Amino acid sequence: MRDPGLSEAIQAVGGVSELARRIGISQPSVSNWDKVPAERVLAVEAATGIARVRLRPDLYHEPPVTEVDAIDLARSREYALLSALLARAPDADLLTRLSRLGGDASPLGLAHIGLAEAAAAAGVTDVEREFFNLFIGLGRGELLPYGSYYLTGFLNERPLARLRDDLAAIGVERVEGNYEPEDHAATLCEIMSGLAGGTLPAPKGAERRLFEKHMAPWIGRFFADLERADAANFYRRVGTVGRVFVEIETEAFALPS
Repeated sequence: MRDPGLSEAIQAVGGVSELARRIGISQPSVSNWDKVPAERVLAVEAATGIARVRLRPDLYHEPPVTEVDAIDLARSREYALLSALLARAPDADLLTRLSRLGGDASPLGLAHIGLAEAAAAAGVTDVEREFFNLFIGLGRGELLPYGSYYLTGFLNERPLARLRDDLAAIGVERVEGNYEPEDHAATLCEIMSGLAGGTLPAPKGAERRLFEKHMAPWIGRFFADLERADAANFYRRVGTVGRVFVEIETEAFALPS
């Protein structure tokens, strides 16, 4: 029997096939779910508009407003946005929402404005093709968004093993049926979103350790490469948002705690 949260998500988009399409996985995979897998919660939330606390109330709880300050909530949303855009190509609904992004004169605000302009000009088919060329490709995409690759030149090397050890230590486990390595940029951003927003319980200091050990050494270079990628058009703006945000995070984590 399907969990109520999963049933609500399926109903919101009009069926299992549509949910599978929106999150970029096969229809049989979604059909086999009895509840939304932990690593897919943020993707399903972004695709359906159903809050994560509704999708998996056993994992996510609405924290009192006083528990998480406005800055951390904004950081959580930024990480969630990057995770959603790196996990799959945005559909028409997400592109429309992105086109409404505003921003101030700060570097991140200007990056948001650039992303909004790119979303307004983008077509769904073109962005899907761009995502394929960048991250999937025939054989491989132009970019490989994995920490192990950026740090060693190879996939599934020691950086991934060390990441898995550290995630296990804070209670984050790989879900059966998920074949994407945990050092994928989308997965790391999803985990950071949960840590920053307080929906993913973890020991004090876990957020800083995860960022400094497993993201800071490479993910800024990945976003800079995305800005310069030959296949990038819409995703060039995603690269700018990611690069600027990582620079802000790096400076913030360097401050005394």
